[in-house]
Amino acid sequence: MTIGNNGICCNGAIAISESLQSNSFITFLDLSNNNISAEGAKSISELLAINSTLTTLYLQGNTIGDVGAQYIFKSLHFNTTLTTLYLFCNNIGNNGALAIAKALEINSTLTVLHLWDNEFGTSAGEAISDTLLSNFTL
Repeated sequence: MTIGNNGICCNGAIAISESLQSNSFITFLDLSNNNISAEGAKSISELLAINSTLTTLYLQGNTIGDVGAQYIFKSLHFNTTLTTLYLFCNNIGNNGALAIAKALEINSTLTVLHLWDNEFGTSAGEAISDTLLSNFTL
């Protein structure tokens, strides 16, 4: 399902996330460039924690920031179906990147992760890099 570039903002992300919680058919969800912030990311993370069919999620070009990244990656401790996640251009800083690194220590299903053009620094990037030494699926 492609809903990118529609300006749905957080309320739209929340409505879509809630409607997909009982959906067992959608495997692809594109919510890119929709001005979704941390509040919308929280709802998406709740979907990821229980959904067992979604394999691809495009969230690039939103404004989820550190808090939104923390929500998304906390849900990946439990999610075993998501394989592709696009999070570039999301204002993710060091705290969000550290949450990513922590989740990648546990998650073994994610095979594609795009993080370019965010705001985390060298030390947070190194934390993600160090995690990749033991995560062989990415």
